[in-house]
Amino acid sequence: MKKSYSYVVVGAGAAGCVVANRLSEDPSNKVLLLEAGGRDWNPLIHIPVGFTKLTTPDVNWGFSTAPQKQMNDREMWYPQGRTLGGSTSINAMIYIRGHRADYEGWEALGNEGWGYDGVLPYFRKSEDNTRLKNEFHGVGGDMGVTQQIQHNKLSKAFVMAGQELGLPFNSDVNGAEQDGITFYDVTQRNARRESASTAFLRPAMERPNLSVITGARTTRVLVEDGRAVGVEYRHKKKAKTVYVDGEVILSSGAVNSPRLLLLSGIGPAQHLTDVGVDVTHELPGVGQNFQDHMDVYLTAETAPVSYNREDRPDRAIRHMIQYLLYKTGPMTACVAEAGAFIRSTANVVSPDIQIHCLPAYVIDHGRQRRKGHGVTINTCNLRPKSVGSVTLRSADPEDPPVIDPNFCGDEEGYDWGVSMEGFRWGRELLQSEAFRPYIKHEFMPGRDIRTDDEIKDYIRKWSKTDYHPVGSCSMGVNDDAVVDTQLRVRGLDGLRVIDASVMPKLISGNTQAPSIMIGEKGAAIIKEGKLV
Repeated sequence: MKKSYSYVVVGAGAAGCVVANRLSEDPSNKVLLLEAGGRDWNPLIHIPVGFTKLTTPDVNWGFSTAPQKQMNDREMWYPQGRTLGGSTSINAMIYIRGHRADYEGWEALGNEGWGYDGVLPYFRKSEDNTRLKNEFHGVGGDMGVTQQIQHNKLSKAFVMAGQELGLPFNSDVNGAEQDGITFYDVTQRNARRESASTAFLRPAMERPNLSVITGARTTRVLVEDGRAVGVEYRHKKKAKTVYVDGEVILSSGAVNSPRLLLLSGIGPAQHLTDVGVDVTHELPGVGQNFQDHMDVYLTAETAPVSYNREDRPDRAIRHMIQYLLYKTGPMTACVAEAGAFIRSTANVVSPDIQIHCLPAYVIDHGRQRRKGHGVTINTCNLRPKSVGSVTLRSADPEDPPVIDPNFCGDEEGYDWGVSMEGFRWGRELLQSEAFRPYIKHEFMPGRDIRTDDEIKDYIRKWSKTDYHPVGSCSMGVNDDAVVDTQLRVRGLDGLRVIDASVMPKLISGNTQAPSIMIGEKGAAIIKEGKLV
């Protein structure tokens, strides 16, 4: 007998958990959520600072990029969440929405209803903010948003350093203005991580009309006569098929959603033919328009005030006792505690550089350890012009995809210019009076690296992803768009993509909050019909 559902949602990440929750609110809907990873039972997921240890395959896809031509042909590590909650279960919990102009830009491309006024209600709907309730922020939503419980001395020095350099202090970079320096809000509740799973999925799993299957790797969308009718997936080493009466919804993220479409024969015909996949539906934009933030970081040795060495067994036990008894201390840290939004020139419409302060040595995603205490300043170009792709290596679903963010690959060199300016800001912050009591010396790249050519060489060697991939199933009205403004895959019925891959342009900040918003708005569109 065919197993059939009203909706099958593929991927339990930032958007997928929201979609599964909202669609299952209607008891007449029978909803199935498929997640390739396991349950989010790892205790490190729920202790805020635990994410620094979440690099293993049980919770992380652990992808690598294609060789990056501008970055010494390096294959960069490219982590993505692989558990209930997706990347919201392994990230640094920073709550950033982007700038109003980002969404106005989406709408200007023909995406009616996706301007700032069209998305703001869905940001507010999700939010349960502990310190703000106004036209920008909501209280009583599913997602806990709060101030951090503590700030390291180095984070406080960073905020003072920015003001010393003329940046205004901004207590709400998700409100009326984004410019300035701030202590980040985070997605936590009661000193625990608030992931998309804990916020949206756990309460909904009590509903009899929602089924959740973990360890279920979806391998193909089934299409008959121009309509998605179900999916194939592997579970406990067995191939299984499930059918839908309504729609298949892909919420697997900017890497895995295009990957699944391509494996299903939906995408650029020549590429599919080249890798041995039968063409089901030609759609040239699938896997194209891929964008990500590139992170350029500096580090400095500091006085013994950082988080380094706090994971030594003796200290970790003390911190855990403090956390369990009082919900305070280093265990509550998100590490990236403070940040800044800066304009590279006076001519840009909104801040185009973001800087994070991490009061610890965080080298190569934290995979390289260094003795002593340090601080890391991460800088990134918020609106890169470089565009890459996600393609298949072969027709085998077990083969990892070819992920090419094409960092700094724009022909005009614009991305290099903004990246260099961000680096200069990072160095100036480290040299400020506010940091002077703590900084011993610049460790990476070191003060002997001064010329533009030397700084570029350093960036080529050490830059990395800032974990914000988007755009590979772009929403739009042109021939390269993959989905329309209702997030329906163009040319097919019964198939939508609802996740960060539909963003036509990368937003100016972290992508967790916008991905949740896309889940909210996408679910509302399905429930209410055409919604603008």
